[in-house]
Amino acid sequence: MDRSTGDQTRCKYVFVGGSPRSGTSLLGRNIARMEHCAGFKNTGVFEDEGQFLQDVYPVASEYGGSSRCGFDPRMHRTETCELLTPENIRRLKATWHSYWDNTKSIFVEKTPENFLMTRFLQAAFADSYFVVLRRHPVPVSIAGQRWTTNITSLNRMFEHWLHCYKLFEKDRKYLNHVYELTYEDYVENPDKYHQEIAAFIGTRVPEAPKEDDFRIVLQWRNPSGLRVPERAMETTSAVYSKKYFDRWSYFLTRSPFKGYYRYIARKYEIEFAKYGYSLIEGFVDDKEALGGDSKLSTALGSLYCLGADLGALLRRSAAWTKYRVKRTVKALLPEFVLDRIRQARQRPLLNNARAQVSCSSEQPAGHRIAARSSLRGDASR
Repeated sequence: MDRSTGDQTRCKYVFVGGSPRSGTSLLGRNIARMEHCAGFKNTGVFEDEGQFLQDVYPVASEYGGSSRCGFDPRMHRTETCELLTPENIRRLKATWHSYWDNTKSIFVEKTPENFLMTRFLQAAFADSYFVVLRRHPVPVSIAGQRWTTNITSLNRMFEHWLHCYKLFEKDRKYLNHVYELTYEDYVENPDKYHQEIAAFIGTRVPEAPKEDDFRIVLQWRNPSGLRVPERAMETTSAVYSKKYFDRWSYFLTRSPFKGYYRYIARKYEIEFAKYGYSLIEGFVDDKEALGGDSKLSTALGSLYCLGADLGALLRRSAAWTKYRVKRTVKALLPEFVLDRIRQARQRPLLNNARAQVSCSSEQPAGHRIAARSSLRGDASR
């Protein structure tokens, strides 16, 4: 057996996907903790998720791959993709397997865009299994805005949610193994869905450990570091969406721009109802207050959307300009200056993380050793 790629005749591949901010990271990590499963090491740092894709840039970028993810769902969606030649598939598998523990037989990969590339992935990886997660469009869209510094209007976010899941519905009939669930059901009863997913992919849920181990992960946005559990299954939170639901209720009832939000609520209500979601029920006490779809409200709503898209375009342009300026300045600075800047940024991270480890004297010794070893590994990277 090739130790770098494993015995691919007995491999299963589990691809976890769904709209970004729908809980795919949590679900993917929990599936990877099941017996006989291997997943990419998740450090809690965004740049490390999907790191493996950087090694397939020479392959994917020739066929329309994006610079960020390596694959572009617009190009790599179906079996007719030009990337799917025997040599490219071999290189693709070898690259991905170099990131997996090849002593296992089930390999788990989480990337939100997976559910838009199901037919492509099924053609490249035989015996593929797809676990697709769906979440209420309000928290997904508002959280997505915050993730991208609000450079996309909420109208566009709702439109994107519908577009992506409609594409998946079109591709679903071509797939051999698909398991679908909603985030709302998952957080209410995670044990049930862990058991069902384990049966779906042909494995079982491991027993919970007697004691949990933790490791400290350095994050530049979080100076104290992130304490990542190494338990068999990570816990879910059923209240995580509440702040987004409260925000959307405020948009519909008290916001100065409530006319815009009411318009898009009426605009997408029927479409979202097909997926079991509502932009109105539970968010306003009096549905009559939302008004009707008269010619005047439609015209004003279209103007609202145009203004919101224009504002997002200006914010997006400002963000790209700032990025280009920083990149240009960085290219002009000598290397020793860049090293000093990196050291200055890393110093508080290291100090705070070490203090957190040293002060956790109430933890068992095994926990502190695991945390320190992880700290040294992350610091070296």
